[in-house]
Amino acid sequence: MNKILAFAGSSSPTSINHQLILNISQRISDPVEVLNLHELEFPMYSIVKEKNGIPQNVKFLYEKIVEAPALIIAVNEYNANVSGFFKNIIDWLSRIERKFFNGKKILLMSTSPGQRGGASALEYCKNQFPRFGGEVVESFSLPQFYENFDSEKGVIVNEVFDLGVIDVITSFSQQIKV
Repeated sequence: MNKILAFAGSSSPTSINHQLILNISQRISDPVEVLNLHELEFPMYSIVKEKNGIPQNVKFLYEKIVEAPALIIAVNEYNANVSGFFKNIIDWLSRIERKFFNGKKILLMSTSPGQRGGASALEYCKNQFPRFGGEVVESFSLPQFYENFDSEKGVIVNEVFDLGVIDVITSFSQQIKV
């Protein structure tokens, strides 16, 4: 059985969204493969660079997406939008195949130090992912990461948010089995 693919759209090796991915992936009963996109290099997309061919890391990620039965994606937010790093990856993937998500069911999440928890980036992706063939079946935002998450233990410490995450994971797990 192929594994659910999980990754954060961040270039930071200390990404709080990656920390959230690790927490969530441990709670899913199905096997999950977690990718660290910050370990891969993705050149800035341009028509000129595309004429030289699709970069190997883009092809690698595309194949991982194709192989996965479902996806868990955490998007980070810069200035009320997705990061340039993540937008660049989306641009490259869409050049291989416009509908690169190809019917994949997606658990979409976001966190940030602020009170909105990356809600703008989350909403952007909820609107954009269907254009690329993805179906966002569940989503959630964890606000005030540093108050609600213990990075040393890798756990959500706010009981209310933790219960909400449990509900989202349960629903996601049921929907990907259908």
